[in-house]
Amino acid sequence: MKINDVSKLTGLPISTLRFYERKNLIPDSYVKRDVNNYRIYSEEIVEFLDDVKALLSVDFSIEELSLLVNQQLLSYEAKTKMVEQKIKEIEEIQKRLKKSKKFLNAVLEGKANFQTSC
Repeated sequence: MKINDVSKLTGLPISTLRFYERKNLIPDSYVKRDVNNYRIYSEEIVEFLDDVKALLSVDFSIEELSLLVNQQLLSYEAKTKMVEQKIKEIEEIQKRLKKSKKFLNAVLEGKANFQTSC
């Protein structure tokens, strides 16, 4: 696939795909070059980029993702610790969201000590 096809299938702008490549976020196994030096992407890139979008949505940084993707940069143990830490952060966010949801339901039910009526 050409970069335009990947952009359409993933919903990511071409500039973002090129940015991901510059940041070494897209492994070489997903991208080859043809005789004219155009990028040719494998079909698997779509699923990979969906995973990248999911990880970015839970506050992984581009730099963190690049470290996870590139085999030589971090040990398996370091990558495991990074992922475990992110899971803990997500669990903390879930707790705060659950508390906020409970409070907002109480507001709607008129059971919260809050200065507004809904």
